[in-house]
Amino acid sequence: MSRVVHFELAADDPTRALKFYEKVLGWTFTKYGEMEYYLVTTGDAGEPGINGALQKRIEAWPALVNTVDVKSLETAVAAVEGSGGTVIERRMVIPGVGYLAYVKDTEGNTLGMMQEDLNAKE
Repeated sequence: MSRVVHFELAADDPTRALKFYEKVLGWTFTKYGEMEYYLVTTGDAGEPGINGALQKRIEAWPALVNTVDVKSLETAVAAVEGSGGTVIERRMVIPGVGYLAYVKDTEGNTLGMMQEDLNAKE
């Protein structure tokens, strides 16, 4: 069974948004990569819940994307296509993390699918 392991929030002004979440929820943020992309820590290890990211809003992209862990990205993407969903981004490498795809379900909701591979490289 695949579980939600990551979320991405979109913001028109990421700096304003991260200050909001720091103050309101106590979340902490760490810049990741060259884009306006910040990893979000929502709690301490061992507590229930997941961490995520906050990024600059991309036009026509949803405000919230949940990412699920899958054993095989290729198999999961094929299942999406075979079940009436569509593929937005088939496969991208997140170095040292794994492989990620973005899909839409039959209702138009965007979902990330991540196959963990700590040896993943471009």
